[in-house]
Amino acid sequence: MAHHTPPLPLMLLLCTLSVNSSFQPALVLEMAKILLENYCFPEILVGMEEAIQKAINSGEILQISDRKTLASVLTNGVQALNDPRLTVSYEPNFIPGMPQMLPSLPIEKLIWLVRNSVKLDILDNNIGYLRIDRIIGEETATKLGSLLRDNIWDKVAHTSSMILDLRYSTAGELSGVPFIISYFSEPEPLIHLDTVYDRPLNTTMELWTMPSIMGERYGKKKDLIILTSKRTVGAAEAVAYTLKSLKRAITVGERSAGGSVKIQKIRIPHSDFYITVPVARSVNPITGHSWEVSGVSPTVNVLAKEAVAKAKSLLAVRSAIPKVVQSIADVIRRFYVFTDRVPALLQYLQSTDFFSVISEEDLAVRLNQDLQSVSEDPRLIIKYMQDNAAILEKDPELENIPDDLESLKKLVDTIKVEILLNNTGYLRIDKFFKSYAGAKLEELIAKKVWEPLKDTNNLIIDLRYNTGGSSTSLALILSYLQDTSQKHHFFTINDQIQNITTKYDSLPQTAGPTYGSKRGVYVLTSYDTASTGEEFAYLIQSLHRGTVIGEITSGTLMHSKSFQIEGMAIAITVPFINFVDNNGECWLGGGVVPDAIALAEEAVEHVYEIADFHQGLKFLIEGTGELLEKHYTVHEVAQMASKVLFTKWAEGLYRSVVDFESLASQLTADLQETSGDHRLHVFHCDVEPKSLHDVPKIPTAEEVGYIIDALFKIELLLGNVGYVRFNMMADVEVVKAIGPQLIKLVWSKLVNTDALIIDMRYNTGGYSTAIPLFSTYFFDAQPLRHLYTVFDRTKTTLTKVMTLPQVRGPRYGSSKDVYILTSQMTGSAAEVFTHSMKDLNRATIIGEPTIGGSLSSGTYQIRDSVLYASIPNQLVLSAVTGKEWSISGVEPHVTASANDALTVAQRLIVNLRAQVHAIIEGSATLIADNYAFEDIGANVAEKLKGLLANGEYSTVVSKESLEVKLSADLKTLSGDKSLKTTHNTPALPPMDYSPEMYIELIKVSFHTDIFENNIGYLRFDMFGDFEEVKAIAQIIVEHVWNKVVNTDAMIVDLRNNLGGPTTAIAGFCSYFFDADKQIVLDKLYNRPSGTITELRTLPELTGTRYGSKKSLIILTSGATAGAAEEFVYIMKKLGRAMIIGETTAGASHPPETFRVGETDIFLSIPTIHSDTTAGPAWEGAGIAPHIPVPADAALETAKGIFNKHFAGQKTTS
Repeated sequence: MAHHTPPLPLMLLLCTLSVNSSFQPALVLEMAKILLENYCFPEILVGMEEAIQKAINSGEILQISDRKTLASVLTNGVQALNDPRLTVSYEPNFIPGMPQMLPSLPIEKLIWLVRNSVKLDILDNNIGYLRIDRIIGEETATKLGSLLRDNIWDKVAHTSSMILDLRYSTAGELSGVPFIISYFSEPEPLIHLDTVYDRPLNTTMELWTMPSIMGERYGKKKDLIILTSKRTVGAAEAVAYTLKSLKRAITVGERSAGGSVKIQKIRIPHSDFYITVPVARSVNPITGHSWEVSGVSPTVNVLAKEAVAKAKSLLAVRSAIPKVVQSIADVIRRFYVFTDRVPALLQYLQSTDFFSVISEEDLAVRLNQDLQSVSEDPRLIIKYMQDNAAILEKDPELENIPDDLESLKKLVDTIKVEILLNNTGYLRIDKFFKSYAGAKLEELIAKKVWEPLKDTNNLIIDLRYNTGGSSTSLALILSYLQDTSQKHHFFTINDQIQNITTKYDSLPQTAGPTYGSKRGVYVLTSYDTASTGEEFAYLIQSLHRGTVIGEITSGTLMHSKSFQIEGMAIAITVPFINFVDNNGECWLGGGVVPDAIALAEEAVEHVYEIADFHQGLKFLIEGTGELLEKHYTVHEVAQMASKVLFTKWAEGLYRSVVDFESLASQLTADLQETSGDHRLHVFHCDVEPKSLHDVPKIPTAEEVGYIIDALFKIELLLGNVGYVRFNMMADVEVVKAIGPQLIKLVWSKLVNTDALIIDMRYNTGGYSTAIPLFSTYFFDAQPLRHLYTVFDRTKTTLTKVMTLPQVRGPRYGSSKDVYILTSQMTGSAAEVFTHSMKDLNRATIIGEPTIGGSLSSGTYQIRDSVLYASIPNQLVLSAVTGKEWSISGVEPHVTASANDALTVAQRLIVNLRAQVHAIIEGSATLIADNYAFEDIGANVAEKLKGLLANGEYSTVVSKESLEVKLSADLKTLSGDKSLKTTHNTPALPPMDYSPEMYIELIKVSFHTDIFENNIGYLRFDMFGDFEEVKAIAQIIVEHVWNKVVNTDAMIVDLRNNLGGPTTAIAGFCSYFFDADKQIVLDKLYNRPSGTITELRTLPELTGTRYGSKKSLIILTSGATAGAAEEFVYIMKKLGRAMIIGETTAGASHPPETFRVGETDIFLSIPTIHSDTTAGPAWEGAGIAPHIPVPADAALETAKGIFNKHFAGQKTTS
């Protein structure tokens, strides 16, 4: 028996005993035995007996003469198990009580007891009130079923909601819990409520809801509130805990007592000591926990005496939820501007369960979170308004503009205009006016503003003190900031209340001179910038017309209205206007984040710095383009990217750039987006960076060991599998320098393994010069293998990289399995090595797609600035496809997280690779011995072994991929679609149909018709087995054959016939020949048995023959296969039918299924072929029709031939 170290609580118990007690050892051992046999958590007692015996034997126990003190010490010890129910007492006069069980009471007393433990009332608003002070057990409930139904359940069944009062419930039986809970659930599905484990009996009992109960169920829709108190204990706790866990009830009151399922007081043998032990425990299937000891925590915590009043107020809130939800739905339906999102919001409101809502505030919070999540619109707000006042957004359009000249002049005078340093214009606007206030106002503004500013170098528009105004003036101001030579669209406003959409474009002409689009515009903002001021700042950014500098704006503009929900302290704020910018993006409000964040009072000083920086942008952007065109690997892409950068600058897309850091970030994003190459990178650096590819330092003899330890970690895994972790690709000269030590310390320990795992997960690259050397070890000396080709853009050279003819030490060779582990960190030279090994089918790649790094990137300074560009200057081309791959990285054969890659590789080696060789060899043998055409079978088998030897199966990663590859190879090698892998699906047992069922089945399986000139038509899409057809031949004749047998000619339609067994072919053919002599239809060669079987017409048939005189046409298509082809082949070969349609599928006789060795791989192998003495039959090639036509035209063609034939006969007669 295994020894266990006792858990910490038991060690604490033993420490207590060792320090404080020495007494008859039997007392402690007997106590331990009782716990082990009765305590409901036996798993935490493992090793207790051995631990106690060890403590007793230690001799460290002191004398305790007082028995009550001893009992207290023992209690402290057992309660170290963190269970306060465990107690030890000394009671020499204890007399165990035997409480009378309820079911044993007379029926009259039971009725009296139940009536005195239940109180029922119907409160205002049709609220049911049910107080239960004792939970009766299942047996008692069954006895009193009709009484409980008539006096309790039926009286509360039709109330609107219920309060279940368990505050005074201090007794009861657990078996009654399902009885109560079932009234508050549906009959189906049954619900698992609780699991009770009884330790002394070692039994587990599950409690479930009941499928049927006496009386009407309350159901699960109506609100239920359970009241609890500190006195609530036992079965009542189980009821409250379970209904709360099921989200069927809200609990209100105090935390319950935390009782127990079952507790026993057990005498410790040969003493007057007793130990109280919980012998059973409850586990809720939903929570995995219980109400025992900890009690039931209320959803709403109030004093027990206040619980009824709180429950009533809570039910009042909950009864109002449907009305609140409907009111909110009405507002959204009428006013919400995103009409396409309205159905989803209404669906949410209709379908959501608000079970957990316990207050108006709770409801508002829940609705707000969920509606914003569904709508993805932060402007849609549900708020709890304690002051019952909804905040309404002020409408700036309501303010009137004076029309007299003096008043207009005073209004214009509020605009401040100055000329600052460096000929910088300054325009401060604290409020936007209506654009349709009149021509007078516009003329005054043109004179006051645009005339003085027209010749400045740059313009500051100060909105730091702007609190809003009218949006209609935005288009006017923006028009002054554009060229008048072309029309610009600025923004669109959709107003849901007025159902109006208004587009704001640039004005065709202005009252004053325009500022144009070329000069710099700098907009200043502060936390006070609000409303229309925010809109203007937002548009300046979206139109790329200027740079915003200062603080984030107030974020108060929501284009919304608020509505109070009647009778509730809840309001909904719904956006009714959408502000759509020139890019079609809807602005959802919130503050505008400046391009350059600065304190409002320092914003003007920042303008001068940023304007200065903007002067040099064109120079730096042109420099970046020149470097690209000179060094980037793909010249056409470099030219395109360079052009895009300059175009974006000219269009103002770099106005948001305010320093070297943001310029580097923007250039990087634009270059990567335009080129699709994430390796292009621009960065800011105050010190000139060192090249990553400087000439490497050759290590000294003392450094060699350290370098090897740093670069490689090796391990020998189970199954003679080598593992090497490769942390960086070293330069070839360094590798040569450390070569002897590398062979001795690393390679010699790996070269004789049966498989090798190369871990590149942490290899971010390094030098590429050693890749040919490392790769060479995994190939044979001859022939040399082409690994990859490198195009160097700077030198304009193309270099073919090959394996080396000679290497130091032994090679790993080309036959043993190699696995390479990758991660998203694997980059540069490590990727090139990995891709080459994958390209040449030399390794299985397992892990994550690699980063897609470059083999070589040059770092170039952009003009004379502190910006540098990292530009890939070498292109790696695949040796197999000739295509570039490095941007996308290497896709693994088996995708797994980097953390799991090693485990996956080991599992692959153990579970699959050990079988692959045997599976391919076994498949080759089965095909050579059983394939219908012996010479083809032998050829396929030989070539399949060749594929295995050439490593074609070295990248198989699963049983599924093995089956797919093997199937594809067999079809390619044989040209036979029926030679493939398959699944060993057991045949279905024969169905026992009644004659009526057979008739219905035949009607579905066969289609007959009589066309003009008494031409019969018969279609069926599958051949059946001879024995099965023979059993129902008479039914087929009566319900199919007799309908067409007396026609003057027949069309047999096999265009959709996929084949089936060939055993019934002879019988079906026989109907079209005479009975006077047997005809050899075909000779079938069976390869496994080496026998030839003649297929002949049958002398006797069920029903009448069609005979050999009447004309017959068979219709075919490219889908006609298998047994259907055998029938067509025979009828064509014997000249009995004309074939019209398409060449058939070229399938085979029904193949046999063979298991490959003892594996679960199965092969489908055709083993029979038709007579080939007169040349190839139909297998693999199909049967060419006499008259080739598309399949869908075949029937009409056949009918036309017959109609013409019969028409000619009538003319002759």
